Amino acid sequence: MRRERRRLGKSQEELAFDADMKRSYLSDLERGTRNPSVKAVGRLAVALGVEPGALLKAPTLDDPDRPRSPRPKQTNRER
Repeated sequence: MRRERRRLGKSQEELAFDADMKRSYLSDLERGTRNPSVKAVGRLAVALGVEPGALLKAPTLDDPDRPRSPRPKQTNRER
């Protein structure tokens, strides 16, 4: 999703407006901290001009835009 947004030269704010969603929700989707509803995937696909399936492809390891897994929090004992 981020790659398509950048390809179009749109900001998160612009894409969120076009897809009728909040920018913070779009940011969460791009970072992989939330899962989109079917309705959200459809609205994003229309706003980006792509097929919905294109947004559901799993990112490859060499994809610079793939979400990173958060580091596990360390306990006091591990520090």
